[in-house]
This record gives sequence, structure tokens and C-alpha cells, in this order.
Amino acid sequence: MRRLWTPAWIARHVIAVGLVAGFLALGWWQMSRAADGNTLSWAYAFEWPLFAAFVVFMWVREARLTLRGPAQAAPIEKTQPTTAVRRPVRTARRPIGYDDSGDPELAAYNRYLAWLNEHPGARPADYPG
Repeated sequence: MRRLWTPAWIARHVIAVGLVAGFLALGWWQMSRAADGNTLSWAYAFEWPLFAAFVVFMWVREARLTLRGPAQAAPIEKTQPTTAVRRPVRTARRPIGYDDSGDPELAAYNRYLAWLNEHPGARPADYPG
């Protein structure tokens, strides 16, 4: 229990109590507004207490984790050999052959693309064709 009385945990206790009290007060305020006829306040009247419940849930969860202590790492069993990561191998790429003899527009466009590929710094407007 001494772990929960450190300065950091005292601050967490104060913040949690403040948040729960504030959320419940806001829920009560929205309930009174809903009773006066504000229909939108009905949703908020149930939402603020849910926020308070979430704060309590997180506070309990963190307290349990702190009291449980640091998790012990499970021993790693070596069942398979580890694979080595190798550098990628660069291969020369050969251009894929294509047949554009049937369509003259396609042939002209392919020549244009081939010229752009051969001249990487050129602009499309520099194409001589």
C-alpha cells in the first residue's frame, strides 16, 4: 500500500476525486435542466456519470497495476533458428518488349515515353518529335 502514497499517487488521488465530483455535479446540473424541459440535457445527464465511472475504472486499474509490481518477462524459448536479414540484391532490368505496330498513335506515344526515359532531366516540352 505504500506504493499508492507517493507524491505522484497522491496527486492522482486528488485529480481522480476532483474529476469524479465534477462529473457527478455536471450530471446533476444536466438532470435539473432536463427536468425543466430541455430534452438535449437528458443525454448529458447520463453521459457525465459515465465519465465519472470511467475515471473510477481507470483509477482502480492503475492502482492494481502499481500494487502488482513490474511484470516479469517470460523466458524466450528458441524453437526455430532466427533468420538473418540480408541486403537486397539489385538486378539489371531488361525492357519488356511490346508490339505497337498496329496503332500509330500508340507507337508515337511509346516513342515519346522512351525519349522521356532516356532524358530524365528533360521537360515534356523539349521532346523533338
